[in-house]
Amino acid sequence: MFNAGLYLATVLIWGTTWIAIKLQLGDVAVQASIIYRFILAGCAMFLILLISRRLQKLDIQDHLFCVLQGACLFSFNFYCFYTATGYISSGLASVIFSMATVMNVINNRIWFGTRPTQRTLIGSVTGLTGITLLFWPEITAGGFNQDVLFGASLGALGVWLFSSGNMVSVRHQKKGLRPPSTNAWSIFYGVMILGITAIIQGVEFSFSSEPQYLWSLLYLAIPGTVIAFTTYLMLVGRIGADKAAYSTVMFPAVALTVSTFYEGYQWTSLAAAGFALVMLGNVMIFARLPQWLQKDRVASPC
Repeated sequence: MFNAGLYLATVLIWGTTWIAIKLQLGDVAVQASIIYRFILAGCAMFLILLISRRLQKLDIQDHLFCVLQGACLFSFNFYCFYTATGYISSGLASVIFSMATVMNVINNRIWFGTRPTQRTLIGSVTGLTGITLLFWPEITAGGFNQDVLFGASLGALGVWLFSSGNMVSVRHQKKGLRPPSTNAWSIFYGVMILGITAIIQGVEFSFSSEPQYLWSLLYLAIPGTVIAFTTYLMLVGRIGADKAAYSTVMFPAVALTVSTFYEGYQWTSLAAAGFALVMLGNVMIFARLPQWLQKDRVASPC
C-alpha cells in the first residue's frame, strides 16, 4: 500500500508539473529558471533534514557518486531535454522520455545484473505503444528531418542520463543511504554544474516578480523536486528501477487528462485507444496475479 502511495504521488505531481513549466516560460532564461528551481529545492531539503536531524553522513566515495547523480539527474538531463524541445514537438519528447522504462531495464541489467520480468517487459512495450498513439498526430505533423533527428538524439541522451541517475540512487540505497540525504547533496552538485554551464554560455540571470512565475517556481521546487524526486527514488529502491520507470509513461497520460479540463483538450479515438493501452500496461506491471496462477507459474519448467 505504501508503494502505491509513492507511485500515485510521483505520477500526479510530475503529471501536472507541465502547467508550472509552461508558466515559467517568458522573460527569464530557461537555464536560469531551472537553477532557481533547484536552489530553492536544495535549500528546502537541507533545512528539513537539518531540523529533523535526518541528514546522513556521507563519505568521500558517496559524495563522488552524488556528483555523478547530480550531473545525471539534476543537471545535464534537464539541459538535454529543454534544448531538445526546441527541435521536436512536446509529443515526441513525451514518447522519448517514456523510453526510460526500457533504458532502466537495460541499465539495471548492466549495473546490477538484474533481469526484468516478462510482465514488466510486456507491460512497458504496451505502455510505450499507447503513448505513441496518444501523441501520433503531433509526432507526424512536423515531418521528420535533420532537426528532428538532432532533437530526438538529445532527448534520448537526456533519458540515458536520467536512467543513469536512477542507477546511482539504487547504489546509494543498497548501501543504506536514504534518498532525501543523497538527493540534497546531488541537487547541490547539480546546481553547481548547471551554474558553471550557464556562465560559460553567457546566460542572463534575470528574475520575474510576476505571481504566476513565483507560484509555478515554488510548485516545481517543492512538490515537483523535493517531494516527487524523493518518492520516485524511494520507489526505485523498493520495487526496482524498471517498474518505477513506468511512471514516466503515466506522466503524459495524466498531463493530457488534466489538459482536458485546463485547456479543453479534445480526445480522438486514437488518443483514447492509446490511453487505454497505457492503463493496460500499468495493470500488466503492477497488478497481482491470482494465487492459482502464481502457483502454476512457479511449477512451470519454463
